Amino acid sequence: MLYKLWMSVYKEFLLLKRDMGGVVTLFLMPLVLIITVTLIQDSTYKKGNDVKIPILLVDYDKGNVSKTIFDNLQKSNVFSVVTTIDNTPITEAVAKEAVFKGKYQLAIIIPSHLSTDLQAKIDQNVQKIVSSLGFADSLATKSKAKLVNQKEVKLYFDPAVQLSFKSGVMNGIDKMISQIETKSIYTTFQEQLGEDDAKFEQKSFITFKEIVPKINNKDITPNSVQHNVPAWTLFAIFFIVIPLSINMVKEKTQGTFIRLRTNPVSNKIVLAGKTVMYLIICLIQFYMMVAVAIFLFPHLGLPALNVEGNLILMSVVALFSGLAAIGFGILLGTIAKTQEQSAPFGATAVIILAAIGGVWVPVFAMPKIMQIIAQSSPMNWGLEAFYDVLLRNATFWDLVPELFLLFLFFVVTTTLALLYDKKKRAV
Repeated sequence: MLYKLWMSVYKEFLLLKRDMGGVVTLFLMPLVLIITVTLIQDSTYKKGNDVKIPILLVDYDKGNVSKTIFDNLQKSNVFSVVTTIDNTPITEAVAKEAVFKGKYQLAIIIPSHLSTDLQAKIDQNVQKIVSSLGFADSLATKSKAKLVNQKEVKLYFDPAVQLSFKSGVMNGIDKMISQIETKSIYTTFQEQLGEDDAKFEQKSFITFKEIVPKINNKDITPNSVQHNVPAWTLFAIFFIVIPLSINMVKEKTQGTFIRLRTNPVSNKIVLAGKTVMYLIICLIQFYMMVAVAIFLFPHLGLPALNVEGNLILMSVVALFSGLAAIGFGILLGTIAKTQEQSAPFGATAVIILAAIGGVWVPVFAMPKIMQIIAQSSPMNWGLEAFYDVLLRNATFWDLVPELFLLFLFFVVTTTLALLYDKKKRAV
């Protein structure tokens, strides 16, 4: 039995050896992919000021409010403020055209008299309140309140920017304006009541503190590497569906499979040989990508992947993910009749599984129906298992549900392939 299995594995090795270009591509392309995507996405995870988005600011106010907005934007780690183009002050028309043509992602237009009108409105409201409290005789109130119209800060967004970017910017600016209004209200009350009579504490009473999990007494700080290495490793592992299914189709079309069936070797042994050979390839892919993330990424300005104490569990996840990919490839290779069927369908299926599995877009950001569908993707099971190891300090027993689903997927797909082959031969 072991000898037959070994010879079946050796046969698969010879098949792969004849297509060295395909084998090199199978190992090289995932490495190029993981390096490229991680470099692109790294800036979204950085908290420093290495990468800033230039935004246009048109200030028609020239007051305290606009100065506060400008200072807060300048201090942020996200934006760099542009107020002139070619040494010429920006107008609203110029800003609108530049943003709508995609040259800038955002323009903020601060209306004229914003500071003075805001203060006038606050003065009116404060005077009404203190008057109702019985301080009317001691306060200098105006005989006729001036009508102050509501002010509007305009935001121009590049039509191509994502909705999440828009929401984040609008929420940030709204919070900034609210803080300015609150501070102005406190200051006005203090002036009306007299500085010696009342001093208002303007420091925020409620603050926020993020509590992050720890591994070995070290904070776990998510970064681009911790997302992209598991995600694109899974993508590479599942991409072996294509060469595996193609080789199986070749065996059928060239008559190799029929000659194998004439030998005293069961179909289970043949499939076991394919499983062992391609499982070795999956693990080689995994270790190559981990090695790149550990040793090469720091030289590219990226954080190194920390696998301290986690490599064994990560290897287990890669092993079971490889089994799931191999089962899918065996099923596809058994059902497909031509290479033209297996290759396009395999590539498309892997991309779909990656898309719904959270490799490209996080599952929590998907619509509710897609979040439910995502639970059926083996890539999602593998990705969640990798996240459990790298970010959630999971033990082996915590991984059992995902590993069981991956192994069950392998068993089901392989069983279906055997049943389909047996039924087809019986016809």
